[in-house]
Formats: sequence, C-alpha cells, structure tokens
Amino acid sequence: MATTMLPSPSLPPTPRGVLSPRCSLQAPTHAHRVPDGASRRQHAPVQQARPEAAAYAREIGACVRARRWGAACEAFAAMRAAGAEPDRFLLPQVLRACAGADAPRLAAAAHALAAKGGPALADDAVVGNAVVAMYAALGDVRAARAAFASLPERDVVAWTALVGAYANAGELDQAFELFESMQANGVRPDVISWNNLVSGFARNGDIGAALDLFDEMRLRGVKPRASSWNCIISGCVQNARYDEALGIFLEMCETEMPDAVTIASILPACTGLMALGLGKQLHSYVVRCGIKLNVYIGSSLIGMYSECREFAYATSVFSAIDGERNVTVWNELIQSYISDGRMDKACEAFNLMQQDGLKPDTVTYNSFVAVYARAGQKELANELLLGMMNVSLKPNVVSLNALISGLHQFGLCADALEVFRYMQLLNSGDAKRWTFLDNSNPIQPNGTTITSVLSLLTDLKLDRLGKEVHCYALRNGLTSNIFVSSKLVDLYGKTGDMVSAANVFQGIRNKNVVTWNSLLAAYKHNRKPEVVLKLFCEMLESNLLPNLVTVQIALLSSGMTMASGYGGELHGYIQKNWPDGYPVTLASALIDMYGKCGKIEDARLAFECSVDKDIAVWNAMMSCYLLHRMPRDVKRLFEMLEQSRTRPDPVTFIILLSACKQEGSMVEARSYFYSMEDSYGIKPSLKHYTCMVDIMGTAGLLEESLELIQKMPVEPDACLWSTVLKACKIHSDLEVAAKAAKALFELEPNNASNYMLLSNIYANSGFWDLTESVRDAMTEHGLHVESQCSWLYLGTSVDSFEAGDLSHPAFEDILSTWKDLASRMAESGYAPQDDEPYCNVQVDPLSCHHTERIAVCYGLISMCAHEPIRVLKNFRMCKECHSSIKFISRDKKREILISDGCTYHHFSDGSCSCGDMW
Repeated sequence: MATTMLPSPSLPPTPRGVLSPRCSLQAPTHAHRVPDGASRRQHAPVQQARPEAAAYAREIGACVRARRWGAACEAFAAMRAAGAEPDRFLLPQVLRACAGADAPRLAAAAHALAAKGGPALADDAVVGNAVVAMYAALGDVRAARAAFASLPERDVVAWTALVGAYANAGELDQAFELFESMQANGVRPDVISWNNLVSGFARNGDIGAALDLFDEMRLRGVKPRASSWNCIISGCVQNARYDEALGIFLEMCETEMPDAVTIASILPACTGLMALGLGKQLHSYVVRCGIKLNVYIGSSLIGMYSECREFAYATSVFSAIDGERNVTVWNELIQSYISDGRMDKACEAFNLMQQDGLKPDTVTYNSFVAVYARAGQKELANELLLGMMNVSLKPNVVSLNALISGLHQFGLCADALEVFRYMQLLNSGDAKRWTFLDNSNPIQPNGTTITSVLSLLTDLKLDRLGKEVHCYALRNGLTSNIFVSSKLVDLYGKTGDMVSAANVFQGIRNKNVVTWNSLLAAYKHNRKPEVVLKLFCEMLESNLLPNLVTVQIALLSSGMTMASGYGGELHGYIQKNWPDGYPVTLASALIDMYGKCGKIEDARLAFECSVDKDIAVWNAMMSCYLLHRMPRDVKRLFEMLEQSRTRPDPVTFIILLSACKQEGSMVEARSYFYSMEDSYGIKPSLKHYTCMVDIMGTAGLLEESLELIQKMPVEPDACLWSTVLKACKIHSDLEVAAKAAKALFELEPNNASNYMLLSNIYANSGFWDLTESVRDAMTEHGLHVESQCSWLYLGTSVDSFEAGDLSHPAFEDILSTWKDLASRMAESGYAPQDDEPYCNVQVDPLSCHHTERIAVCYGLISMCAHEPIRVLKNFRMCKECHSSIKFISRDKKREILISDGCTYHHFSDGSCSCGDMW
C-alpha cells in the first residue's frame, strides 16, 4: 500500500520542537491490521451471490455495539450491494450507525428503505423514532421535524429526539416550546427528555437556565441520574466555565456516585484550571473503584497530565488503558509529546499507531500542522495539508485554524490573514497553490477562526479590518459565539473604541465570566478604573463568581484609583478562596495595589506571605519601593533576589536603573547596565537605553546621551526622544531640545504632549515668540490637549474632577473650602510658585488645571478627619499644586497621597516623599 509521510524536513532548517530529519512520519510498509469484517470481505472470494441478511445483521450489530460506526456503514453498504434487505430490527441500528458516522447520504438511503418497506417498516414506531433520532444527531432539524410529523403516533422517544434536535442546534426557545407541547399532548417527559433539554441549555452557555430546569425536574418527581449531572458538567466544560463545573461536580458527589462519563467530563475542567491535585484524586478514584480505564477517561487523563506538564504520568496512563486504544488516545499521546518538545517521540507514536492497525486522522495531522506553523515553517505546514489528500483525508476548519493561530504566534501575521482570506474563496482560479481547498464546498470560517483573526487584529491595532471581520461574523451568525463576542469587546477596547466595546457587550445574551473580564480589561486599558470597579459590582449582582483574572483586574483598578478599602475587601476574598497561598498573578496584583494606595507595609506583608515567588512578584515589590522613592530598598531587595537564585528578567533591570536615577548614581547605573548581558545574558533593550539616557540627561550630560543614542544597536523611539526633551527642560538646553523635538515630531506628529513640552521649554527660557509658534503649530494640526482630571475614591464610588467642569453637586462647598485655604496660605506668607505657561489661565479657580487641589478640598469636607486623602491625576503635578498641598497637609494635619502618573507623592506635615523632585 502507499506510504503516508509528512513533508520532507529537508526544506527549511528545523528548530527545536519541530520535526527533524531523523523523525520522519510514515506509515508501515506492511498492510494495516484489518479493523472489521467488512474490510476483510474485500479480499475474500465471493462464495454466493445473495448472502443471508442474518450474517450482515450480526456484523452490523457487533459494530454498532462497539461504536465502530464506519465499519457498520460499510457492512450495510455491502449488504445493499448484495441485494439483502434490513428488517424492522436491523434498520434502527443502521440508522444509528449512519448518524454516528456522520454519513448524511447513506442516512437518506436508509430512510428511503424505511419509507419503501411497506407498513412493516414505515409504520413501525421503533423505526420511526430511529429516523427522527438519526436526523437529530446529524443536525438536520428540518428533516427531523418532517420525520416526526409523519409518525402515526408520537411517544416520549420521538418527542425527546426532536427536542434534542432543536437543543443541539442551539434553538433553545423552540426546544423549550416543544418540551411544553409534549406535556400538553399528554406525554410525560422521562429523565432522558429532561437530560436533552438541560444539556442543550448547558452546552449553549446558559448554565443558569440549565440548573433551573434541573431543579424543576426534581420538583416534578423525576430523579436525576448520573447522566443528568453529567449533562450540566459537560456543558460547563464546553463553555470553559471550569469553576462552575467543579462546583456542580462536588454537589453531585453528595447524592450520586460519579461514573466513568462523569470522570471523563470533569477532567478537562481540572485541565483548564491546572488543578493537578484534583486530577490526581480523580485518577485515584478510578483505580480504587475499579472503573475501567477506557479510552475516554484515558484520553482525558493524558490531556490533563500533559497540560500540567506531568508527561511521565501521561505516558503511564496510555500504557495502562484497558482494551484497544483508539485514534483519539493516540492523538492525545502524540500531542503530549509535542507539548513536551519531544518531536522524535511524537513521530515514533505516529508510526506505532499505524503499526497498531489504526489510520491517522485529521486530528493527528492537525497536531503537526500546528507545530510547524508555530515554528514559522509555513511551507512545511502547507505541504503537510496537501499531503493529507494523498491518504484520503481532507483538511478541515480545525486544520486552517491551527495554521492561522500558529502563524500568528510566530509573528507571521500577514500570512495568517492570507489563510483567512483564502478560506473565503469560491473559485479555484484565485486559490492557486491552495489546491486542498474544495472550492465547490469551501471551508467556512467558524467561531474559532474569527476569534483567532480578531486576536491577531487586536495585536496589530487594525480596528478597520476588525470592523470588517465583525461584519462578516454578523452576516454569518457567528457573533452568538461567546468567545467571538468577548474578543470583539477586547478588540474595540484595545483600539480605544469603548462605545463599540460596550455595545457588543450589551448585545451578548448569555454573559459569562470571560465576557465580563473582556469588558473590565477594556476599561482598565483605557484608564477608566472607576468604571471597572462599578462594573465589577454589577457583575457580582448578576450572580456570576469572579475568577482569578477578574480579581486581578479589579485589584489593579483599585490601585489605579487608590481605592484601598476596595482593595482590602478583594484581599479578604482572595484569602477565603485561596487559603493555601496566593497564586503568583494575584500576589503581584496585591503588592501593586497596596503600593499605589500608599500602604507600603501591607505591600511588603503580601510579598512575604507569597509562598511561591516568581520574578513578577519580586518585580512588583521592587516597583513599590521605586514608586515610594525608596531606591536603597530596591537595591537591597535585588540582592535578596540574587540570593534566592531567582533569575532576574529585563523588567528587573529597568526598575534598578530607575532607582539609580532617583539616587543620582551614574556609576551604579553603568554597573547594572553592563552586568545585564555579562552576568545574566540579557541584551539591553530600547527601554534600558532609555533609562540610561534619562539618568545621563537628568545629570546634565545631554551631549553624552546623544552619543549613546548614536551607538545604540536599535532605532530610538518617541519615548526615548521625549526623555531627552524632558532633560532639556530641566537644563534649558535649547539646542539639544530642537534636535529631540524634530525627531519626536517625525515619529509622533499628532502627539499634543510633545508640542506642550517644547512650548514649556521655550517659555521657561523667555522665548515667547517660539512658544506661540509651537502653539500655533498645534492649532494647525488640529491637536488638543487632553483635559486634566483628578479622581477621589470615597467608599464605593469615585468622584472625578475635570478641568472646566463645574457640575459637581458639592461645587459651592468646595469653592468655599478653597477660598478659606487660600486666605490662610496668604496669611502665612505663601506665594504662588507656578512657572508652567498652561497653568496661568486667568479663569475661574475651578476651571484651571489644578484639579488635584479641588479633589483634595472635596476630601477635606467629605472624609473623616483621620482618614488619608488619596487622589489620582492623569497629568504631572505643577509646582503650584505641589506647594499648596504641602501647606494643606501641615495646616489640616492630614496625610494626602497623590499619584500623578509620573511620581507618587505622600504629603505629611508640610513635606512630600518626593523631596520636591519629580
């Protein structure tokens, strides 16, 4: 027979994790072990023209019992070719096999036999029910409905099959109406009927409705079986609602013993949550209870152990599986080896599978397509797709989804988009090299395809193309897919279109935690943390439990708004739900939150209580010290990090260099900078060069910083030139400022803050004509300065104060408080220290740019006298505000904490933690 071989690896060089020349995949040269009797007959001489139907019936029945649907269909086809007819006992099994093998043409032929078989077949209730069930399983709702309508009598089996057809198609309203009609027609639903309806709602993500139906089933006196619980657990898992799946599983264990299907269903939830401990307990339960380790439990266990990086366990499970291993189990083993980077073993398993008499299927090939794509070897991936045709396999949508996702991961975004475009081709003239596409029946993108493409466009910030894909999804009914909708929210959020993001979110019918997380992350990304906290409360009111990602977003938003009370409540929630220690992602977020809320001791305590400290946790604590201008503590913590043998990453050195800037230590900065590559093998990135330029510029070494920029192995970006320009402002260096500004305007011609910075430099030096010319240039370009805004967190709400907005309900009280403070400052000899031209606007005190002072005044009249006032601002503080708030902290004996995006200011008793340097 012909051999099956993956593309020759002699094309591009093969990186780690991809097939090497020593591990070619090919079928054995000897014939496969014949899997069924039908195949054996192809080689046997025909001994009689019209064999007895009984022989075929025995063979078909055996295949159906073993769920070998393809073999059963082959035997039925051979039976028809021999002229034998199925009877009323055999035909239902044939119909079941046609559904299991997903063979609609053969199913239509079997249905025709029933229709032409006279009353003995056409009027038989079992045959009629089997026809309805067959079309329901094939997803042909219209045919199932027509078959149901033709039945002379409709019993509970027929009604249940039709309800299942609509539920499987996602037409839940119609399924529920049919369920009610069944009872109105005097047919009492049994446990299978209830299971079908519950399963439909659960699979389509409406877990709440599924649980309500489950409770109603019990109220109506129908005792749930293990299969009933399995329906909901499986639905939760299919919708990635793993926490809920585990909760329902634990509830089930109180009244019902889990069976093999339960174990196979709940194990993927353990995989999704990386709950290795629970997975091992379930494995132990299987062994203790003598449950047969069949291919379903086995494949789930292999998948779980592989995802949890326990590859030795995965291999041992494969070896322990009872009975014959099917293709699914082999595929799990191959995927396990691929995940472990052991491509030689994956190739060996591919060949051993064929020696075991099994033919690799599309899933097998898709695993290798994905690994080629992730390695950037698109030619090999395409060649493999073409090679599938040689073994009578057709690439499917999963094949192309693997190609799109893999190319995206490698960074070949244009190639990934090209695959998506070719999926939509209708004529072969355009397809060219994509000859595996059957353009008479093209591979249509599904929800996974759209999700992958939207993820790609989100990374590239291609909002226009994203809208086109959104339109495509709308036209093809794909926006009902909750993952597509969530990714659309993410796309619009990352591209700054929060109106569209909110509209998509509102249109989602069955919102789950993933959907809410997308919206919360979008508002956080667009610096709307107060909205995040408000929405988080709404999510809790909708009876959805937050997961780890939700809590992380809420913690980071609490830090951004300096909402320490909210953050403390979240900390309590974490301790309750993770009693054995914080997950590292939550530990980092906790430290960040406490640091930004001014609670450095609480941040340190959260750091010390973290059992598993990865580099992100160390960096978070170092960032807190940096934020509070504690550079020596940053360096001391770095020494502890080295002693812990945790390997620093590039972020660690950015924090260290920033600490050196705070201390003004050029020598130490150079030492850290050069030790990165020498001691840790970390090549300095543009951000590290920017830090060095910042340190040199602050020290007045502007010419030297330009020399460093010229020697860099990377091109400078806008951030670097902006750093130079800020240093020019400190030292009033107009010559270097002109060079930096020219580079900045070329890189970011529409960034208003660059124009403002240059204008301030000219104003500080008294060049008012140049100041006006820069402002005129802004006007010509249609640039506007973002409104300055400050936020004050009070209890469960956030009050915002935007420049020029006098609509706050406490406006009169705020103004009165400010006038009193201004009078007291004047009496104490206070003099304004403003030197920023944009802060000398002669307008109402509340419409100027000093919004942080207004927020502080509101804090004085609305908060308890002992409570610190915490304010967040979106612009750097001016000297006027800084000086006046120092006075207020001494006069009112209040702690005032202000984060302005550049520096954290802790005012107390007339001084600031920044040492008047920010």
